[in-house]
Amino acid sequence: MNSKHRRRLPVIAATLALAVAGLVVAAVHSAPEASAGVGGLTWSDEFDGAAGAAPDGAKWKHDVGGGGFGNSELEYYTDGAANSALDGAGHLVISARKENPANYNCWYGRCEYTSSRLLTAGKFTQKYGRFEARIKIPRGQGIWPAFWMLGDDIGTNPWPNNGEIDIMENVGKEPGTVHGSLHGPGYSGGNPLTGWTTLSGGRALADDFHTFTVDWAPDSVVWYLDGVQYERQTPADTRGNRWVFDHPFFMILNVAVGGTWPGSPDASSTYPQQMVVDYVRVYGYTSDGGGTTQPPAGGGRITGIGGKCVDVQAANPANGTQVQLYDCNGTPAQQWTRPGDGTIRALGKCLDVQAANSANGTRVQLYDCNGTAAQKWTANPDGTLRALGKCLDAKDVSSANGTPLQVWDCFAGANQRWSFA
Repeated sequence: MNSKHRRRLPVIAATLALAVAGLVVAAVHSAPEASAGVGGLTWSDEFDGAAGAAPDGAKWKHDVGGGGFGNSELEYYTDGAANSALDGAGHLVISARKENPANYNCWYGRCEYTSSRLLTAGKFTQKYGRFEARIKIPRGQGIWPAFWMLGDDIGTNPWPNNGEIDIMENVGKEPGTVHGSLHGPGYSGGNPLTGWTTLSGGRALADDFHTFTVDWAPDSVVWYLDGVQYERQTPADTRGNRWVFDHPFFMILNVAVGGTWPGSPDASSTYPQQMVVDYVRVYGYTSDGGGTTQPPAGGGRITGIGGKCVDVQAANPANGTQVQLYDCNGTPAQQWTRPGDGTIRALGKCLDVQAANSANGTRVQLYDCNGTAAQKWTANPDGTLRALGKCLDAKDVSSANGTPLQVWDCFAGANQRWSFA
């Protein structure tokens, strides 16, 4: 998030329209190499606690000040509850406000705004793995939310030589666009390695929660929005400069106001603006290609919330037959085969998402196997099964017999975690 940048042009001539995920992708790259394996959970914050409580001091600390942080930002970062606190419903809320309650001084004079910047430096760092957060971002001209990382040797190896990985950045003048970038020696400031993706239909990222993820391996960094890959960078992309993503990094969450990239707020900007963080989770790296995969080849039952089984509603299913939860009973309607091609099959048909746009609540059904993305499922370290960028979900967090299965934004709750027998 230092000395921000302009976007580069797409590097592939034909842009792939990912209509099935509701995204317009600016640059499409090949899938991650098998070496980019994701291991088990190594660190997380679910932000459970009383409303008004401070973020966990064992996990986070605050940057404090109004020096512009290398970007001519206009806010003064505080460590107070008005700018960062839990909401009592499992979220961290970072609030940017147009105020100066303590006569703070900024680089340009008396500060006009306050906000918060939290980091794990000195508390948690990791080299390689998956770094993910589910966030509802703020909106408005001049607002600049970010979830990002810096190399932990920044004290002795100044930026950009220490490296920077921007997992999620948004500027208010581009309400539907998320940016992911790398900064290093020779590719920093206004000229990083960068990619982006934009929601379709004029939707704004601030309208709902979204999941922002990077998978970081020795030979690559890969970015995802809601489980759909939109960018990949490797050492070959550094324009002949050094690849500096080979040592531990720490994480940062912040909401900046103004700065060289977003520009200043204007008369349309309103306050407070809040970034609501549902969780931050970090997974380890494995060199054996483990992690996000096609469901393992084999067969048997699939169990979910309450120990109930994934079940086909009718013993002789027609196309469109609902898939549901039901007491495990060993019938063929609960015997699922996994041939290793991403499909999950029962009674001669495939587990299928009914609509290609996969809006929250789209039903999951049985349908003739046809090789489309609506029938390609990936298994994830957090127990989720994903297709079209969303997760297999038991409706209303219910385990009652007959609960229909659907797809929904991924949050890895109990109704989105599945086990293969």
